Amino acid sequence: MKKYLIFSLAIAGTLATEFAFRSKPAQVVVNATDSDSTVIKKIFDETLENGKAYNDLWFLCKKVPKRLSGSVGAEKAVDYTYGLMKEMGLDSVWLQECMVPHWERGAAEEAEMMIGKSSEKTRINICALGGSVGTIGNGLTAEVIEVNNFDQLTELGKKKIEGKIVLFNHPFDEKFVCTFNAYGEAVTYRWAGPHLAETYGAVGVLVRSMTNSLDTFPHTGVMRVDSLKALIPSAAISTIDAEKISALLQKGSTVSVHMKMNCQWFADAKSHNVIGEIRGSEHPEQVIVFGGHLDAWDTGEGAHDDGAGCMQGIELLRIYKALKIKPKNTIRCVLWMNEENGGRGAAAYFEYAKSKNIKHIAAIESDAGGFSPRGFSLDMKGEAKTKIRSWVPLFFAYGVYDFTRDGGGADIGPLKELGTPLLGLTPDSQRYFDYHHTEIDVYENVNRRELHLGAGAMAGLVYMIDKYGL
Repeated sequence: MKKYLIFSLAIAGTLATEFAFRSKPAQVVVNATDSDSTVIKKIFDETLENGKAYNDLWFLCKKVPKRLSGSVGAEKAVDYTYGLMKEMGLDSVWLQECMVPHWERGAAEEAEMMIGKSSEKTRINICALGGSVGTIGNGLTAEVIEVNNFDQLTELGKKKIEGKIVLFNHPFDEKFVCTFNAYGEAVTYRWAGPHLAETYGAVGVLVRSMTNSLDTFPHTGVMRVDSLKALIPSAAISTIDAEKISALLQKGSTVSVHMKMNCQWFADAKSHNVIGEIRGSEHPEQVIVFGGHLDAWDTGEGAHDDGAGCMQGIELLRIYKALKIKPKNTIRCVLWMNEENGGRGAAAYFEYAKSKNIKHIAAIESDAGGFSPRGFSLDMKGEAKTKIRSWVPLFFAYGVYDFTRDGGGADIGPLKELGTPLLGLTPDSQRYFDYHHTEIDVYENVNRRELHLGAGAMAGLVYMIDKYGL
């Protein structure tokens, strides 16, 4: 039985009847005489009326939610998405092998804080940072010392830090309208903070969660895992709990934290990128690649990060099939593995592209959530940027207008070495870090229309690049 039918029966009660069971409208196709604006309208109409991305995302989130690289969930996700693309009747679908890191969180973390010499304990919300070591025995208990930046860490020095748990309490800068700019400025404390604290003798680290929100959800994420990785227990702490501890310390109280984490490393595991394509009718050797990353942190369902991007990539191929668009160049969807804690899937695809001398006309990544699309970031030569920006009027009616930002994406980034123009879908960013890397990054927090609008924006831009080149 097709997965789409399984989906419809499973959640018919949660979606409008006319969405799940409406009769199929008359087929619309793209004709050679259609203007660009007509084709793009047909693309958006198709995904808004008949889109499957939201259905497919439900299955990915509810049936294979814990997809961290090396896990059983990750391999189930590979199998599911491979089968999904095979069912579409694409020209080619295949798995690209890559060895990935295998880290597991283990049993849920436990943490409590104590004030002064009081025996009273208050629960606090933490989760291990990706790549952290676990605690030994019954856990770690130590006094907390707070820093807001690395300069303060240096000023305190080993004498004041040794034997303590360092709290990196660096909030997002609320003045950034684009929340990804605030994330980029703050995330260094998660990435590099544990190692630097360890060099001053810290026995553990707590990092304020990477979010604009004041909430009780700790936001996990990878810490440095190269040769300079920290060998002390390191965890994210919810913003509300970080604020509580900070307020107590500023009043002169002594605060200790007990935390127990059960995470550990295992040997690298075999995994795969999932790839599907429609072969070009004129230049099959030239490729426009797009997609998102299939792996996701184990705390939630990976709905926005990055189930949304994966399903948008598959939806793009479905739109082309439904409208009978025959691209001149090969259009290829890649669901990359191991973006969250290693980038091994991106490296494997790059090596494949380099060894085969494949010309990539463009690479587009969707890894910023399934919110309303606002535009695309661009990392390419000036003349290519000018060309793409000349197409903005075609997308303006769909709320897609901002092509001013620089950047591409982590998984397509290596292709820049081959001269590939890079683009990143940029949805509205205001809510993304409410959910990012948390237990509430779940299917219910994705909006169907917003998700499909993003797929339409990608499909429309792929159409223009395929037709006119860069």
